[in-house]
Amino acid sequence: MSQGAYVLAIDQGTTSTRSILFDAKGRACATAQLPLTQLYPAPGQVEHDPEEIWRSVLQVGRAVLREVGARSVVAIGITNQRETTVVWERATGKPLANAIVWQDRRTADLCAELVQEGWGAHVAEVTGLVIDPYFSATKLAWLLTNVPGLDARARAGEVCFGTIDSFLLFKLTSGRLHATDATNAARTMLFDIRSGQWDERLLDRLAIPRAVLPELRNSQSDYGVTEHAHFGTAIPIRGIAGDQQAAAYGQACFAPGMLKATYGTGCFVLANTGEEKVASATRMLSTIFHQLEGRRAYALEGAIFMAGATVQWLRDSLGLVSSAAESEALAREADPKARVYLVPAFQGLGAPLWDANARGAILGLTRAASKADIVAAGLEAVAFQTRDLLTAMGRDTAASGIPAPPSLRVDGGMTGNAWLMQRLADILGQRVEVALNPETTALGAAYHAGQAVGFFGSADELAKTWAPASAFEPKMSEAEREARYGGWLDAVARVRTEGAN
Repeated sequence: MSQGAYVLAIDQGTTSTRSILFDAKGRACATAQLPLTQLYPAPGQVEHDPEEIWRSVLQVGRAVLREVGARSVVAIGITNQRETTVVWERATGKPLANAIVWQDRRTADLCAELVQEGWGAHVAEVTGLVIDPYFSATKLAWLLTNVPGLDARARAGEVCFGTIDSFLLFKLTSGRLHATDATNAARTMLFDIRSGQWDERLLDRLAIPRAVLPELRNSQSDYGVTEHAHFGTAIPIRGIAGDQQAAAYGQACFAPGMLKATYGTGCFVLANTGEEKVASATRMLSTIFHQLEGRRAYALEGAIFMAGATVQWLRDSLGLVSSAAESEALAREADPKARVYLVPAFQGLGAPLWDANARGAILGLTRAASKADIVAAGLEAVAFQTRDLLTAMGRDTAASGIPAPPSLRVDGGMTGNAWLMQRLADILGQRVEVALNPETTALGAAYHAGQAVGFFGSADELAKTWAPASAFEPKMSEAEREARYGGWLDAVARVRTEGAN
């Protein structure tokens, strides 16, 4: 056992950056958080300022280290919003454009071209993904085409591409390491998740030079040490994982069939499928759960683009609530007989429909409809979309002989909304278990880094310590459950676009 007292998790998310210190029992002992500015340069486009991200990481890291002293930290684990694409100057670390966020849909036309050209089967077989603007590949191709001089500089070896983890690693090590882990590489739509290598055919089609790509490493690995000036001492960086894989690791979903849902800006459901890549027949994503000592564990994943972001829209754009917390109280005032549906397809629809051109709608309004009904519909949409994912995912896992889990483990900020958690259990007809530590994404990053230096025990030992903070059993009748869900399916059908992927 290492003699240090803490592992530092850096959790760089879509709407905020967190830094959390975990002790040897996995308890969060100090936390700092900063919000992140969302940039919307045009309809369907979402960007972040990479320099703001970097400054926020330094600020929150320094804030928690002031409480305990940097020398008490044995290792750093990084977890991050995935697919978000950054390009920067290799010599200086200076960003060469704003980061294009995973939610951005500007490359929908390029994705349609790839589908038309017949790339879908290759992408599914090699990367486990579907062709969609969500992933990094077409974002990087767009940057190379649209940022003046970038393509030439990239081919000259002067440019680095990375997801947020790779950018932060480069900055933390002052440019000594340009690398990523397998879980983040698996989300680029450029990575062969079977062989663990970049795919030459996709690089060639998208005119992406290999020189921009990061080195590939395990989720638990030697990622160098931080520059002394950043935190007052050189701290080893020993773990990296994309946010959803980190959350599943933090939820101790170590056995095939176990699954979790994280409710943040979006909602992401991830099911452990073990050592074999499961080819989805329902347009779920096959991805890498983790890579340890060169061995890959796989997962199926489904993504909801709008979860907490729907509540943000109800608050910021419609003014129906003044805070996310108020949504729970207002939902309790909604008419239980109302059949108002909010389809939050503001940036298209994710799994299992993958309709980039669908747009949001509120349906079922009458003169009696109130703002409480609309807010409840926004929350209920999260439950409906979760059922969409679990139904599709269940068909895939059953076909592969993977057992169905008795419950759904959930984490993320929205799990504090008891009305939503009960409605989730009701719509699923399944037990919902809320994580004791809502910051399981950061905990998963801490587990990776801590295990790498002997701070935490084995996966079996970590699994024994997992316990829910609360659990919700379904109370709704089957007839009402199916009537409500049938109305949701009809509402979604009304916003679908012809020729959707």
